[in-house]
Amino acid sequence: MQLTVISGKGGTGKTTIAVAIAELEKGQVVKTDCDVDAPNMYLYYQGKTREAESFSGGNKAIVDDLICNDCGQCQEVCKFDAIENGKVSYFNCEGCGACTLVCPQEAIRLLPEKTADIIVTENTDGFLIYAQMEIGSEGSGRLITVLRKKAQRYAGDNLIVIDGSPGIGCPVIASLTDTDAALVVTEPTQSGLEDLRRIVGLCKQLRTETFVCVNKADINEEMTKQIEGYCQTENISFVGKVPYDETVFRSINELKPIVYYEESAANKAIEQIWNNVKDSLGLSPSQ
Repeated sequence: MQLTVISGKGGTGKTTIAVAIAELEKGQVVKTDCDVDAPNMYLYYQGKTREAESFSGGNKAIVDDLICNDCGQCQEVCKFDAIENGKVSYFNCEGCGACTLVCPQEAIRLLPEKTADIIVTENTDGFLIYAQMEIGSEGSGRLITVLRKKAQRYAGDNLIVIDGSPGIGCPVIASLTDTDAALVVTEPTQSGLEDLRRIVGLCKQLRTETFVCVNKADINEEMTKQIEGYCQTENISFVGKVPYDETVFRSINELKPIVYYEESAANKAIEQIWNNVKDSLGLSPSQ
């Protein structure tokens, strides 16, 4: 079972809810942080590193100065202005390889560019899989696909909770593809509703079973009602509302999942949301 927690924008409380769901299961849950540009799931877990490997997301052109005769053909063909006087700008090069095709001296070659480290840590309740990006590198759907495949290898029959990237871009598509269900976390604002419309449209295209919850629902109850109405119109399961709760800030500051604060209103609401999702999916309480 794979559950992807996503949002149409950042800052909606997606990670707080994803971590809480993983903790509520109290089993060997595999947590996968696919928000690779800003991972923070690892902050909640102390564990032993089981595996670490480099990930190359593309190539960069390298010029052999001993062979290059400064003919300039590579500079003419480069559409990214990455080559000047036989020198390649690392930050401008997109690794397209056009320069390697036109070089009469065969002085240019493409080398893999390391963009991230993929890390697997083991803790008392399972595994956490995430990526640490190189400075200046960008996340990609390919990296997220590698993370998810690794999660499946460690999970077996256990639950995989995926903290997805915000938005509707390539990383989000990679986070959602072939997942069993998506829980969309939104907020009660007009922009929150518009972002929800976009992410729901993506889920429908991918034929992903979709659930929606509203975080900080009581700060704008009228907007929350509009979101509920939208879900009803679109035949999407609305599974609950999380109230504004300052305990969440304490949870974040102390780096403890919200489930550790038993009297927290947010904690109780998230537990009910997860139970609603499981009921809809036909999962047993212990699964």
